[in-house]
Amino acid sequence: MSIPVISAREADVLALLGEHLSNAEMAARLFISVRTVESHVSSLLRKLEVPDRRALSRHAGEPTRAERTRPVPALPAPLTAFVGRTRERGELAAAVTERRLVTAVGLGGVGKTRLALAVAADVAGDFADGVCFVDLVPVTDPGRVGAAVAAAMGVGEQPGRGIDDALVAALADRQALLVLDNCEQVHEGVAPFLERLLAACPGIRVLATSRARLMVPFEWVFPVPPLSRVGGGASEAAALFLERAAAVGRAPAPAERDRIAELCERLDGMALAIELAAARWSTLGLDGLTAGLGDQLRILAGGPRADGRHRSVRAVLDWSHDLLEPRDRALLRRVSAFVAPFTAEAAAEVAGFAPLETAAVADGLGRLAEQSLLAVTPSDTGTRYQALETLRQYGTERLTNAGELDDVRSRHLAWCLAGAAGLREGGGTDWRARFDAVAEDLRAALTWSAGRPEQRADACRLARSLAELTFTRNLLGEAQQRYEQVASLAAGADAAAALRQAAGVAGCRRLGDDMYRLHRAAAEAARRAGDAAGAARDLAAAATAAYRFSSTFTGRVPPADEVTGLLAAAREPTGDDDPAVEAALALAEAAVVADAFGAVQGAPDNTAPDTVACAERAVELARRAGDPVARSAALDALSGARSWAGESFAAAAAARARIDILTSAPSAPARTHELIDALAMAAATAVGTGELSAARRWGSRLADRPQLAEVGDHATSWLLVADALAGHTDAVLTSSVRFLDAWEQSGRQRSFSLGPAAASVAMIHGLRGDHEARATWLTITDRTGSEEDHRHGHGAVFDTMVLLHHGDTDAALERIAPEPEQVWKWVCWVWLHWYTALRAEAAVLAGHPDARGRVTAARAVVAGNPIASALVDRAEALLDGDLPRLLATASAFEAADCRYQWSRTLLLAGGEHAATGASALADLGLAPMAARSPHRRRR
Repeated sequence: MSIPVISAREADVLALLGEHLSNAEMAARLFISVRTVESHVSSLLRKLEVPDRRALSRHAGEPTRAERTRPVPALPAPLTAFVGRTRERGELAAAVTERRLVTAVGLGGVGKTRLALAVAADVAGDFADGVCFVDLVPVTDPGRVGAAVAAAMGVGEQPGRGIDDALVAALADRQALLVLDNCEQVHEGVAPFLERLLAACPGIRVLATSRARLMVPFEWVFPVPPLSRVGGGASEAAALFLERAAAVGRAPAPAERDRIAELCERLDGMALAIELAAARWSTLGLDGLTAGLGDQLRILAGGPRADGRHRSVRAVLDWSHDLLEPRDRALLRRVSAFVAPFTAEAAAEVAGFAPLETAAVADGLGRLAEQSLLAVTPSDTGTRYQALETLRQYGTERLTNAGELDDVRSRHLAWCLAGAAGLREGGGTDWRARFDAVAEDLRAALTWSAGRPEQRADACRLARSLAELTFTRNLLGEAQQRYEQVASLAAGADAAAALRQAAGVAGCRRLGDDMYRLHRAAAEAARRAGDAAGAARDLAAAATAAYRFSSTFTGRVPPADEVTGLLAAAREPTGDDDPAVEAALALAEAAVVADAFGAVQGAPDNTAPDTVACAERAVELARRAGDPVARSAALDALSGARSWAGESFAAAAAARARIDILTSAPSAPARTHELIDALAMAAATAVGTGELSAARRWGSRLADRPQLAEVGDHATSWLLVADALAGHTDAVLTSSVRFLDAWEQSGRQRSFSLGPAAASVAMIHGLRGDHEARATWLTITDRTGSEEDHRHGHGAVFDTMVLLHHGDTDAALERIAPEPEQVWKWVCWVWLHWYTALRAEAAVLAGHPDARGRVTAARAVVAGNPIASALVDRAEALLDGDLPRLLATASAFEAADCRYQWSRTLLLAGGEHAATGASALADLGLAPMAARSPHRRRR
């Protein structure tokens, strides 16, 4: 029985039909119109072939194949027909649907890939999330198997985790078939990758092709035999030859089929051997083919170099090779250095030396392509050529035998170095495509050269280029790996510099542990190089990272005594009054001694004035040092210190100054990390000062950063908060989907910015009157941020707004009861003004005896904040019964882009204004506000 294919939204509607909800109730639950619900119901009736809604509700618990938002790529479409293998096709399909891992094993050239593709197409309908094909031929590093699979599945990196972790998280609840082709060359990477993947992702099944089994205990091995020769001229092997021979221009006559069957028998039924022979049919005929194969087969059979698994393929390759002119033989073996499809110009640079003339290379490529020894691939950048993997391996053997291996690989390395340099200098809309076209060759050249002492300098240059290029390409995990590889290949100060770059990339990945480790390693490298000043800077940077980025540590946060020990070592005299060292030390002291960043390890007895003074000193010394990244970091310390002192506007100004400084700074990982952090802080502090338009502007820039493309929770966090406070309901509901998906994909991390974002979504659901959805998001809030932040900071603000909206003034007063001084640590950064103003409003609406005192106290705190000041003015107007002043606050809210509070003000005004306010709330998608009852004085 086939399973109907329905969309994800239709699946949602079907599930709610199972709960017997009306169209209107489903529309409210799914945030769509009633008409859209009706359309989905009609579609379900048609697809499921049932007569009415009652029948649909009975289908709610049955399996469907819903389309995912991130479908896996389609299978490659072979350009030639699949011939034969009826028995193997059925048996392998059955094995794939019954087993977690099936490995199709067989000789090179036997036809494993084509069989796997055919079977994958046959069973694709059994997997809700389809089939994904991953060719491992370009992968030269066993450690990058997971990266190759992630690229094919469209999974990107996540802050705080490697690409393998991100992939496992992305596939944890998916039902898909993963086809891994050509596992033999990286089998030591495939086996552990699959063991981890399949253990964590129960819905994933794998069909692998390899020349040998993967040697894992849960593997089901399926031997792929040669094509059957049973039936003579009507056999599967003969049918393949006939089909391919007809494609080159002349179909064999019926009388020749028995001789063709004999030829296929001599080729052992190997698919590649048969196809290569068929490609020569039109020019050599049966006589030529038979004569060409005879001697070669006898020479290779049973000799000391015989490889039983490759004997027939090697025979046909040897035969094809020997038919070539000497110059084409040289070209075939030399282009085997290329991993990815290459151009004629690239081949000329690598292969164009005696006996080949550079000008003759393009013509030679054409001849090799005509003989099926090279595949031709049209592309946007021109014609490209590629050798099949078996031919690449064969060509490498020939290179070795000809004594040209080191020469050709060195020329290939030089070509890679030049290509990498061109990519570093150039840009354009096609930059990404140009990088992707050569990336695997760069990696292969680096792998070869890194292990050869005589190539160490070039390997270091290539590793540095690849680090920069992968960072630009937003492959942050590889960029960090390459910078660390540079450090292992470089000497002295260059190694320390590379480790600092790696630390900057780790910062972009939100890996505080790695930042700490890499700065310490850079200090050691600098010390070995005799650079005492550099070592001091790196030790100070490590100490700073331990406090400044403590929330991004995935493991152990360094204890205070360890960090202070680093700071003490950094303070040791270097013999040189280096401004950069002084600036780094000042920042570390602001972080560790004065706790400007409010780290969890910080001492509890720091005073705000002392912290501000320490941060100001760091800012001044960073200015003298002339390092924009250092200035940004010092300003971040000052912003934190100002926030502890309750100086919200000064904190916001410091955060925005960072962006101005970094915008014109040279691009580098550390600068990018600082800019991402600066945008987040600018958005957050703008929320704190009531500048919602500015907060949305900075938040939008943060959300658009390419480094955050795969981490929508961090990217959208402050934009969600600003939109929620403004009352942009539709924007919040839309962004919350990306936020939640990304948070779950990233392993449900905690962060100081994720908690407020989740709480803001909960608030919007509360204002909409959807208390079930609000409860769900409050649970998410508990898991995304700090419990204390939610209890005393952002949670108090958002919960109070919901309670006041629904008229529960006593509960609102209780929720925000503590004096700001009692909860300063949680409200001083972003929430001080909101907390203070709402506390005054709750006191007025609940009739608290000290309502006027709270209003007066709040006014002094929030002065300059347009929204918080309007909240306090509104509270006082309500207290005094001053309608004109009350309406004046509505204009203030509207000017501050806070449509929710504008609507609320009109409703509080009552009379003729209430209808306008109610209509405005409805337009925002919010529930009607509870009627305001006269407040009562508390005794």
